[in-house]
Amino acid sequence: MLGQFMNSPGERRSHQRHAACLPVSVRSESGQTFSGETRDLSTSGIFLYTASRVQSGNLLEMILMLPEELTGGRKHWICCKAEVVRVEESAPGGFGIAASIRAMEPLPEILG
Repeated sequence: MLGQFMNSPGERRSHQRHAACLPVSVRSESGQTFSGETRDLSTSGIFLYTASRVQSGNLLEMILMLPEELTGGRKHWICCKAEVVRVEESAPGGFGIAASIRAMEPLPEILG
């Protein structure tokens, strides 16, 4: 899954970011729920746009489906737990949120 991504030479981040415009469902530590759309993500961080305001330092739980091109061939639902490290107030759609991922785990598929 995302763990297969490696840094390119000269990359300053701990893990390479990949551009990905994906819908994401978010729940804050206070119980607020809202949706957003990712701009990019890696195994250590995520940046998303949302109309909801959050503060730096807040903890978030995010559910999103990683596309085949990011997982090596198969779509996967994941749950990320992350801490907000930066908020951009004048981003498209309201706010830009940069968050450091603390935990990421695949969700089981529901077969229908």
